[in-house]
Amino acid sequence: MKQIILIAILTISVSFANAQTKVYKGTSTYSSDVICNLNNDKVYKKTSSYSSDVICKVSGKKVYKGTSSYSSDVLYNISDGKVYKGTSSYSSDIVMTIKDSKIYKGTSSYSSDVIATIKSGKVYTGNSSYSSDIQFTIDGYVTIEEFVAIWHAVKYSY
Repeated sequence: MKQIILIAILTISVSFANAQTKVYKGTSTYSSDVICNLNNDKVYKKTSSYSSDVICKVSGKKVYKGTSSYSSDVLYNISDGKVYKGTSSYSSDIVMTIKDSKIYKGTSSYSSDVIATIKSGKVYTGNSSYSSDIQFTIDGYVTIEEFVAIWHAVKYSY
């Protein structure tokens, strides 16, 4: 009996460890509307899990192009909610700032500079909270680094 329970727990644990987080267009949850998916720190095109379909990957506080681990292929470096271009840590290279569920242009924290609002897995345009302004929906919890990778995939690969 103990072995059966242990096997069940291990099976469930492995299932959660390999869980795929899907990103959908707007408010949709149809499989045909999957933009990309996150699995094992990699963002794949649509519902794919092929290594050739990796858009970018997360490693530590960095987002890399494709499956690369080379410093020359760092797309973003994330620190304290600030998203820097490449491996930079200069304030002039901040692409966006993520703070209090808002994404701001560069280093700004002004409401007029809000690019998007994140609420309950949905990403809205600007300060909006209208369902018609939902850009995409993430069907699970993600780290800030994973969110940046998804943002990149949606904005530049979709």
